[in-house]
Amino acid sequence: MKSPPALFLVTGGAGFIGSNLVETLVNRGERVRVIDDFSTGRMENLAPFLDRIELIEASITDEEVVERALQGVDYVLHQAALPSVARSLEEPARTNLVNVQGTVILLEAAVRARNEGLASIRRFVIAGSSSVYGNSMRLPKRESDPPSPLSPYAVSKLAQEQYGQIFHQVYDLPVIILRYFNIYGPRQDPHSQYAAVVPAFISALLRGERPVIYGDGEQTRDFTYVADCVQANLRACLAPPEACGKIFNISFGERISINRLLSTIAELMGEEEIEPIYQPPRPGDVRDSLADTSLAQRYLSYQPNYPLRKGLLETINWFKQNLPAAQVLEQGLEQA
Repeated sequence: MKSPPALFLVTGGAGFIGSNLVETLVNRGERVRVIDDFSTGRMENLAPFLDRIELIEASITDEEVVERALQGVDYVLHQAALPSVARSLEEPARTNLVNVQGTVILLEAAVRARNEGLASIRRFVIAGSSSVYGNSMRLPKRESDPPSPLSPYAVSKLAQEQYGQIFHQVYDLPVIILRYFNIYGPRQDPHSQYAAVVPAFISALLRGERPVIYGDGEQTRDFTYVADCVQANLRACLAPPEACGKIFNISFGERISINRLLSTIAELMGEEEIEPIYQPPRPGDVRDSLADTSLAQRYLSYQPNYPLRKGLLETINWFKQNLPAAQVLEQGLEQA
């Protein structure tokens, strides 16, 4: 008798990265359970898949719900977090509650479910962040570099990593940590005051507005298309046991200045002579970022497939199709 497909628990599954994971898993025929409190995630991200997933609307800080959510689970893809450096400066306690306490609750419940025979937990993958490196002068950044967080958000992501490693060392939980570098792509929210730069630039240009750049624009980032991030998560689920307890940079492995990023997006959208609005740098922002992904290549067989221009084209096309014309016009009028 054929065994049923594996059961994946995606925390934060209604968010940008989480919903892209859900889509890929569902299309592969896997069983998917999502837990999300919709504080930052959006129901429309899951709308196409609602009849093929199990949805639990709750916070990962709810211990009783988390206990139930983990029953029968084979793989945990922990994407839930209160994102944004800027938000964490305004809400450090809430950032810590969700990102740190929520992660500990999940880890503890996973150990208990496995030990009681209620779940197999073959892998527990934690979404980390390149923000933990801070303004380290060394480029490319390697996982062995000392962390130097510059914001409550970065501190919370570092604590997630360390708790994950401790739960692997002490409780033999098969944890793998993926340090994401500037993920972008379809479903990323362009409207939040904490919006990431790629959707913010694209939506501004679609509305006929001047994009905002914080700082001089010469700061650099290593941008990663979301499909490569999804690939890394799925490869982590199948990685050999020696990958457990380790941290892996996930990026494309090239850097570009924010000024150059804007000109590239403008070119791909057929725009010319874009003059951004420069505003003061934001506290907690890192100056330069570039990842060494050799460990991910070695242990996870990770190979990014989306150079920046290819990923940006996919993203621009998605926003053109999914940002309604009426919304673009309305928001443009509001800014006039």
